[in-house]
Amino acid sequence: MLVIRDITVKYGELVAVQGISFSVEQGEIYSIVGSNAAGKSTILKAISCMVHPISGTIEFEGKRIDQLHSHQIVGLGIAHVPEGRRLFSRLTVLDNLMLGAYTKVIQEGREKMLQLIYELFPVLEERKEQRVGTLSGGEQQMLAIGRGLMSQPSLLLLDEPSLGIMPVLREKIFTIIKKVNEGGVTILLVEQDVQEALEISDHGAIIQTGQIVAEGEARDLLSSDLVRSAYLGL
Repeated sequence: MLVIRDITVKYGELVAVQGISFSVEQGEIYSIVGSNAAGKSTILKAISCMVHPISGTIEFEGKRIDQLHSHQIVGLGIAHVPEGRRLFSRLTVLDNLMLGAYTKVIQEGREKMLQLIYELFPVLEERKEQRVGTLSGGEQQMLAIGRGLMSQPSLLLLDEPSLGIMPVLREKIFTIIKKVNEGGVTILLVEQDVQEALEISDHGAIIQTGQIVAEGEARDLLSSDLVRSAYLGL
């Protein structure tokens, strides 16, 4: 579904990622894990064309996309749930969800998708008229994922969905991610929580200082010496 070939991304003179290559198969969860500032978020921004690689290519369903605009990416069926959620705190839960379905094609199926999201996140229906700024961190993360799903994506990019969430709710977020995937959505997950991410993933990659240092089946990465020593403290 998604093929990244040898991309390099810079911010000014700073090289954020260099020579990154990997592919994501339709229907799977693929995790990119590593420490803070390793370049994980930059990869998602490159896929959604918030930044453009200075070299390399990105293909989605056989079409090159790395030089498109972000609104075109949404139209292709890719939704990006950014780090920090980026919700509109003064608007209601329902308003925020509807902002995820703004194109004409998406609007045609938005009521059905809205009901599916309410089934997935019952608390969002309970609080649909509530201002987003009054929600807990976990509830806001559910809303951010729900808003992404409103665009009816075939590929969902999730950037640090467990960041800043209480441990009891973090497990629930990962369970929901798995459920979304089981509903037919391919997921590319960026996470600092290496163990939780790899436990729900099919494949993954470890990134350090802008480069992939290990890639493969998630269960193999989870049991590798690199992950056990560098991220799990074993």
